[in-house]
Amino acid sequence: MEQLKTIGRELAMGSQGGFGQSKEFLELVKSIGEARSKAEEDRIVVHEIETLKRRISEPDIPKRKMKEYIIRLVYVEMLGHDASFGYIHAVKMTHDDSLLLKRTGYLAVTLFLNEDHDLIILIVNTIQKDLKSDNYLVVCAALNAVCRLINEETIPAVLPQVVDLLAHQKESVRKKAIMALHRFYHKSPSSVSHLVSNFRKRLCDNDPGVMGATLCPLFDLITLDVHSYKDLVHSFVSILKQVAERRLPKAYDYHQMPAPFIQIRLLKILALLGTADKQASESMYTVVGDIFRKCDSSSNIGNAVLYECICCVSSIYPNPKLLEAAAQVISRFLKSDSHNLKYMGIDALGRLIKISPEIAEQHQLAVIDCLEDPDDTLKRKTFELLYKMTKSPNVEVIVDRMIDYMISINDNHFKTYIASRCVELAEQFAPSNHWFIQTMNKVFEHAGDLVNIKVAHNLMRLIAEGFGEDDDAADSQLRSSAVESYLRIIGEPKLPSVFLQVICWVFGEYGTADGKYSASYITGKLCDVAEAYSNDETVKAYAVTALMKIYAFEIAAGRKADMLPECQSLVEELSASHSTDLQQRAYELQAVISLDAHAVESIMPSDASCEDIEIDKNLSFLNSYVQQSLENGAQPYIPESERSGMSNISNFGSQDQHEASMHGLRFEAYELPKAPMPSRIPLASVAPSTELVLVPEPSYSRETHQVAAVPSVSDAESSELKLRLDGVQRKWGKPTYSSPASSTSNTSQNTANGITQVDTAGNVNSKARSTYDSRKPQAETTPEKQKLAASLFGGSSKTEKRPTSASHKVAKASSHAAEKSQAPKATVVSSQASVEKMNHQPPPDLLDLGEPTVTSIAPSVDPFKQLEELLDPTQVTSVNHGAVGATEAPDIMALYAETPVIGQSSSAENSLPSNSYDTNLTSGLSSPTLQTQFTKGPNLKDSLEKDALVRQMGVNPTSQNPNLFKDLLG
Repeated sequence: MEQLKTIGRELAMGSQGGFGQSKEFLELVKSIGEARSKAEEDRIVVHEIETLKRRISEPDIPKRKMKEYIIRLVYVEMLGHDASFGYIHAVKMTHDDSLLLKRTGYLAVTLFLNEDHDLIILIVNTIQKDLKSDNYLVVCAALNAVCRLINEETIPAVLPQVVDLLAHQKESVRKKAIMALHRFYHKSPSSVSHLVSNFRKRLCDNDPGVMGATLCPLFDLITLDVHSYKDLVHSFVSILKQVAERRLPKAYDYHQMPAPFIQIRLLKILALLGTADKQASESMYTVVGDIFRKCDSSSNIGNAVLYECICCVSSIYPNPKLLEAAAQVISRFLKSDSHNLKYMGIDALGRLIKISPEIAEQHQLAVIDCLEDPDDTLKRKTFELLYKMTKSPNVEVIVDRMIDYMISINDNHFKTYIASRCVELAEQFAPSNHWFIQTMNKVFEHAGDLVNIKVAHNLMRLIAEGFGEDDDAADSQLRSSAVESYLRIIGEPKLPSVFLQVICWVFGEYGTADGKYSASYITGKLCDVAEAYSNDETVKAYAVTALMKIYAFEIAAGRKADMLPECQSLVEELSASHSTDLQQRAYELQAVISLDAHAVESIMPSDASCEDIEIDKNLSFLNSYVQQSLENGAQPYIPESERSGMSNISNFGSQDQHEASMHGLRFEAYELPKAPMPSRIPLASVAPSTELVLVPEPSYSRETHQVAAVPSVSDAESSELKLRLDGVQRKWGKPTYSSPASSTSNTSQNTANGITQVDTAGNVNSKARSTYDSRKPQAETTPEKQKLAASLFGGSSKTEKRPTSASHKVAKASSHAAEKSQAPKATVVSSQASVEKMNHQPPPDLLDLGEPTVTSIAPSVDPFKQLEELLDPTQVTSVNHGAVGATEAPDIMALYAETPVIGQSSSAENSLPSNSYDTNLTSGLSSPTLQTQFTKGPNLKDSLEKDALVRQMGVNPTSQNPNLFKDLLG
């Protein structure tokens, strides 16, 4: 609110200086500043919005008034209300020639709009024009708008003008042009990838402001590709040296520090370039050492530069003198009364101990003080430092302090973080398995279900495997101590579910192993757990399985397993549970108890939880069963890789079942239709009316049904092509369906009815922080602190890691069988072969009423001459291959056909006649069989009329179709 009052005063002062704000606007600012509640403020702003809506829509508003209205709209937006009704007026103001109005419009637009707003398109032309202006203030205003409003789509519209401004005579324009290009790089790196050399050139600009602005895009580029900018190391070192020697103008000083922000950016860049590069790092040592000596540590900005120097020293190739200077600065930070400086010291110390671990021992008492500081943020940062300092000699002290701190906090997020750190340190540096188990118990007990379930599994595996050596006595002692510790803990209320699962598992495996505790005592404890946590099905499942193990071990040892009444009632209760898992476990328990000792020992061996289980992936124990089933007539199993082309494995043995499945319901989704494409396959030359011509199919995706092989050409000459009429309704006579038994088929081949389709399938397969302002006097070092410091920092500085048997990695390999499908290919017989076959075939019967109508092309020659050629079997009509396909014989049978062939393409290229008697196919044809669907005339009267018409044309029926009139007369 104070900021709003300040803005209002400045605006008022501006109006007195010539900006021309009215008294009404000043009253608005005053009333909002004096509002006593948010509701009162909202009421004032809503009233202002209504006033602006009314006044801004008036015609012929003076520009001075419109500028004030736009400023008042900015004020409304700042207070969180919607002023979108005035956006267009701000856009219009950017078009004004007045510098004051244009800058006001640009200011409002950059505050009102975002880069994806619909009104951005109206500003692009204005920005392009203003970028070419002679007034550099207008250019600067346009560049400010470019940085805020230009998106990825509009970058190419202004990119050439911005690049040209890099050579502008005014340094402020060059600086803003660099900033605009940096913005373009963030939005679309590919659009300015060819302009990287411009950043290198501007690095040598005479103006320090332009040079400083160039450091920002160069830092982003170096972060992605360090090796491409190694040649600039000497340039960056030279610039940093000039800045540190105060060669820049006084205007760049901040709290008597020479250009501190440029120094910080240069130190970040040098840290990247000097990583793992000794030669580049050696050129940086001198200038970084000079900054350590000359930098003023009495101000915050000086300490910031020193901190960045420490970060640089920890990243580049190590230098002993620089590490010593960094350690001295860290010591000053840690001894300071400011929590901010202590925090910086702890963070910097964490960076240096990776290079020189002995540095931490010099500041051990200061670290202990930070660990006991009431500032929670500082304490958490100190624990991060201790985590980096952990090794085998001090792991017990550090983990104990972490657990104590974890118990004292209520933040579940950070409690989870501390618990994971404790588990990680315990697994890496545990001095003994006994200490590891006790530590895990504390973590589980106090962190609860925040601990990852994998930690519980690792703990169970460690207890089962033991020390990993052939010391059975030590392993037994480890398990006995685990059982004893869990018996003490189990009586505590509200234990975490994950911890209870571990306890139940340990009781079931090793509760009675050493003979110290009886089976009835352990089973009683397990029943108490299941009763106390009756709402947790997982815990109950672990408890029942543990009961089964204990009773099984007792039976296998030859002892009588007497089930306690409470255990029996628990099993009976779980047998009627709604959970099928609990039911199964309860029935398994009852079944195991009823078995003899030998069977129980076989299925539940003692202490066998870590033994390898041999898995027969081939299921060879089923071989006899499979062989017997095959002998009894069962279908053999067909691997998935060999099922390609089969519509259904159930129709493997029977063609009739296969055809029946074609007429059944299909539940897969339809494929989107595709436009039919003209076939590029050349059509065969055929004799008119005497050959069955292969018609190219439209280019839809269809389903392929695998059928029997198509007969060769020689077979086609001697065998007759017949229809399969199973399930086809009769058109003449009574409306019935022919039975499958009455249908006849060729004994040498099976042809599928309907249109062949191709089946396509696809697999469809991402701190709260509290301030501590009181200054406390330097605490006196007590013997207790010295003792704690000795336990934390004492011992060898060499980090030792103990690989535990609790961490295992399992490599898995999976193999996938690849399925391949082959599309059938059809070939077309040549015209010469067709002509040769004509001489061996009988003349066709033109009056066959089963001939379908498949063409709509008008004959290009005299039809009667072609009829004469058709009636003479010794003559062969030559076929002319034109743009529309082969020239056809006159289709006299179009008079008789009532229904066109189903599924036939209507295009001229695909309209070809087919004969019902003879087929001309290549012997190597492997595609699904093409078939013509025949139709009969609807009634006797129409058939006779058509017959009379044909006779009038001079065509008489021959003896080739003796059943013609029988078909006509029914």
